[in-house]
Amino acid sequence: MKVCVTADGDNLEAQVDSRFARCNYFLFVDTETLKYEAVKNPFKDADHGAGPQAVQFVLDRGVEKIITGNIGPKAEMILKSAGIEVIFGSGKVKDVIKNL
Repeated sequence: MKVCVTADGDNLEAQVDSRFARCNYFLFVDTETLKYEAVKNPFKDADHGAGPQAVQFVLDRGVEKIITGNIGPKAEMILKSAGIEVIFGSGKVKDVIKNL
């Protein structure tokens, strides 16, 4: 399964970022192989509209679940309407992936 984890760094040892749309990195992880792609968040410093832009960015990558520390109501509503499960977590990325 492909998931997106918001992270404060660019690897599986990073901590889950407490922010969705303004996280430092999006880690796109295959939960079966633990292969991942780290992408620096292009919307982190957006003046406005970071939530919907981040949602579209993540949806375009075909994820099934999002793991983050927190998410704004607009972004959460869009993700849920798209059938994407939002899971709230904290700790190391590799640990939250193992606990799925």
